[in-house]
Amino acid sequence: ARPPLLRQVQVVDEYGERRSIDLPAERPLTVYVDRRELVTLMTLGACAELLVLGYLLNQGLVERAEEVDSIDVDWEVEAAAVRTRDGVAGFAEKTARRVVTTGCGQGTVFGDAIAEIDAVQLPSSKLARITQAALLHILDQMRLRQSVHKQAGSVHGCALFDAGRMLVFVEDVGRHNAIDTIAGWMALHG
Repeated sequence: ARPPLLRQVQVVDEYGERRSIDLPAERPLTVYVDRRELVTLMTLGACAELLVLGYLLNQGLVERAEEVDSIDVDWEVEAAAVRTRDGVAGFAEKTARRVVTTGCGQGTVFGDAIAEIDAVQLPSSKLARITQAALLHILDQMRLRQSVHKQAGSVHGCALFDAGRMLVFVEDVGRHNAIDTIAGWMALHG
């Protein structure tokens, strides 16, 4: 389900001239898991099903995509209905603690995410290397890509690369949404 990503508005520019410009069409998407309201995400909605799946995975509400039976997005009611195969174990406990994050935007994190960060093991510096040429190649692919940002600005873009090949590119109003969408894509594509 993909709504229009841009909307046109009439403005008066610095010269007093009326003209049309494109703006990102941010909209709410309320996520329901097994008929229980979870959260409302503000999003462009470009890949809403992947966003919802990635959000559930990154919040630790599901561990694998296979736990989700379906995700239905209806933009007329601005909602995503998630049906899981066997329910979310400990749903009430997992969602009881909500932390509102700050930064360029606010978000909601469930549980004790800070404690989980300490358990993350990063690869050794020998494995986590990228050459300057490879980095410039990646940046060039991002720069040349047609995007909402080029048309209207004020969105975040994220991409997943494998050996310099772009696998997926996502833009959304927040970088967390873009990362969650990529996480959803990764879960479906191994």
